[in-house]
Amino acid sequence: MRIKDKVAVVTGAASGMGKAIALLYAKEGAKVVVSDLNLDGANVTVEEIKSNGGTAIAVKANVAVEEDIQRLIDTTVSTYGTVDILVNNAGIMDNFEPAGDIEDDNWERIFAINTTSVMRSTRKVLPIFLEKGNGVIVNIASAGGLFGARAGAAYTASKHAVVGFTKNTAFMYAQKGIRCNAIAPGGVETNIGSSMTNINPFGASRQQLGMAINPRMGKAEEIATVALFLASDDSSFVNGQIIAADSGWSAY
Repeated sequence: MRIKDKVAVVTGAASGMGKAIALLYAKEGAKVVVSDLNLDGANVTVEEIKSNGGTAIAVKANVAVEEDIQRLIDTTVSTYGTVDILVNNAGIMDNFEPAGDIEDDNWERIFAINTTSVMRSTRKVLPIFLEKGNGVIVNIASAGGLFGARAGAAYTASKHAVVGFTKNTAFMYAQKGIRCNAIAPGGVETNIGSSMTNINPFGASRQQLGMAINPRMGKAEEIATVALFLASDDSSFVNGQIIAADSGWSAY
């Protein structure tokens, strides 16, 4: 029960890594706010948590919309009184487009979901964290935030921005009892591929070269254990770090 009685908000928690994090956090004693655009899926996660004796509610939220983020955190506070842990997990892929093939609409949508939402959610919880002198933020970045060809240019840029934002936030608030870290997953078996609509053949062929050195695909539950470590006091001296969870893919 490493995060017993903590209140945790997890975005994109209807499936994949977000769901695995929500389930594990609840198992470890947290009250979990399961957020997703897919409310039916979020409710399934909540029911699974409750069936195992945990505490959770579902809140529908499109993280690309400022009003939804405001409502998500306000609902959390009105229900559980506070927020202790924020996990910015919601994200989408691009279609492996190189720079010359990017369309403005796609660029802006990817940044709205992958990057701007992280800023807005963080901005919203910081007054809560500052008032009580503690709080934890866990961002889900990507191997695409560390290297140049794990996806297309838009996704790569959006996740590099998350890495920089994580480090800046960590340093700025380090003396205020607030920690901010990120996980950079490698290839993980989730449904994020469903957000890909029209794969760019050239970009995909270039991106695919690196898959030959990927030791294996990961499981969502393996990322969740890292997220638990970062949310708990076990990582009290870890701040501003980007932890690659990729079976050694980035070690090559």
